[in-house]
Amino acid sequence: MAKNKVVFICSECGYESAKWYGKCPSCGEWDTLNEEQIIETPASKNAKNRLSHNSGVALPLNQIDSSSEMRYDTGVGELNRVLGGGLVKGSLVLLCGDPGIGKSTILLQICESLSKGFSVLYVSGEESAYQIKMRAKRLGVTNEKLAIMCETDAEIICEYIRSNKPDIVMIDSVQTMNITSVSSTAGSVTQVRECTNLFMRTAKNNDVSIILVGHVNKDGNIAGPKVLEHIVDTVLYFEGERNLTYRILRAAKNRFGSTNEIGVFEMTNKGLIEIESPSLAMISGRPLNVSGTCVTCLIEGSRPILAEVQGLATASGFGNPRRMAAGFDYNRMAMLIAILEKRAGYFLGNMDCYVNIVGGLKADEPACDLAVALSIVSSLKDCVIDSGTIVFGEIGLAGEIRTVNNCEQRIRECERLGFKKCIIPRQNIKNLPKGEFKDIEIIGVRNVREAFECAVD
Repeated sequence: MAKNKVVFICSECGYESAKWYGKCPSCGEWDTLNEEQIIETPASKNAKNRLSHNSGVALPLNQIDSSSEMRYDTGVGELNRVLGGGLVKGSLVLLCGDPGIGKSTILLQICESLSKGFSVLYVSGEESAYQIKMRAKRLGVTNEKLAIMCETDAEIICEYIRSNKPDIVMIDSVQTMNITSVSSTAGSVTQVRECTNLFMRTAKNNDVSIILVGHVNKDGNIAGPKVLEHIVDTVLYFEGERNLTYRILRAAKNRFGSTNEIGVFEMTNKGLIEIESPSLAMISGRPLNVSGTCVTCLIEGSRPILAEVQGLATASGFGNPRRMAAGFDYNRMAMLIAILEKRAGYFLGNMDCYVNIVGGLKADEPACDLAVALSIVSSLKDCVIDSGTIVFGEIGLAGEIRTVNNCEQRIRECERLGFKKCIIPRQNIKNLPKGEFKDIEIIGVRNVREAFECAVD
């Protein structure tokens, strides 16, 4: 006989309680505990404990066969890079991003390549089959082996997977899925958690790769309980502004590869196009002979990427000057401004300061400090930094320029793209191979003022 259970579940973190609280004891958010009625049957309880066909059997590590490891080539090199070499067989991947960022687009695009050699099932809980056909026609997806299912019942979908055994399944999106035995509505904390658990068991038991599309809330976090990220094998985030053409694909969690790699795409009317040379794309169209702009080199995973940093310093019309940063940490920008005033003698106390990383990139490594500082000083002094100059280095509180990692790799990328002068920390020069770089001048500097004098010379 079915048994009803009333619980209060936090919509932010998934905390469960037998009674209501105004403030969640787990995450501290107010008025987030919602009453939900859960119906559990003995059969469903047994199903939750059945993780595989070999339940209760332990095998020695050296007897487990790993020679059958397989990765599917998605046909998109940037996606393969972020996944660690391709989509692992039997894995559960969560793809998240803002509305309209391109989640459904990239899934439908890789279906064209995957369905040439494997059976692919595309499940949509948000669109009709006719709407998917229209979008597939616009994106050039015409493979007849691609199967489309419009369903929101997770149990029906998993039963279809067990019966037909497709190689790869796309589910768009997990927030629209529901289990009939759970009384809460689709998209609730309980439904999202239980549906994801069901898909996880189905993927592991049948060696089926499943990609889930997940929505995000207004704070940019994954909608649903935090445990959702722990269940899946890989969490991918699509980043970028909707009004900009470039999209950044980043791995927040990856059990089968690195989380430092990124993929760069451009959104067009024909879908997402991968950018094989992000450095060239990010600095193309930059203004020449204009103060307040500087180019730096970032390391994203194993790939060096050039980025244009723009700074603006102007007289403030308010009692408290404004500080604003896009793509760069606000607190770090405030620290750099304080260093410029105290250690380098550039007065910015009554100036509004703005910093922007062009192209939608987020520069979160310390090597970008020197470029940010020089762009602000360039705007303050109205002095132009030569377009053939590139800088990178970390700035300490004493105003010194500290060493950065992967210096040789950064310089090679700068030389390949035609830059003639590279300003780096003095200590990094000692570790560079002598006579290796002939087409680029390498200058080592000790402090910010010395770096600015070399950049505008």
